[in-house]
Amino acid sequence: MDSPPFADASALPWQPVAPGVERQVLAHDDGLMLVRVRFEAGAVGTVHPHPHRQVSYVETGVFEVEVGDERRVLRAGDGFVVAPDVLHGVVAHEAGVLLDVFSPAREEFLD
Repeated sequence: MDSPPFADASALPWQPVAPGVERQVLAHDDGLMLVRVRFEAGAVGTVHPHPHRQVSYVETGVFEVEVGDERRVLRAGDGFVVAPDVLHGVVAHEAGVLLDVFSPAREEFLD
């Protein structure tokens, strides 16, 4: 099921993901999904792969980002791309928010 054409973030639930990490699905259809992920300082987005393409934007905070064999520290305004099935993860050096776009949509996020 597709989300409505407009996302009122104040009315959308946050889902716990891991200690100090929660996500909010903002909008989606079968082929595309926009997700906001909020991290407390020190929280970890565990290294993992998935079959979806992913583009992420650092809205706020400072993150150590690992994509494949590369690791970089990214700050607000920076971004990264993850190809399907590539290992990737983050560590929040400061509290912050990532905006993640997935193609196709992550159906497991809708359960």
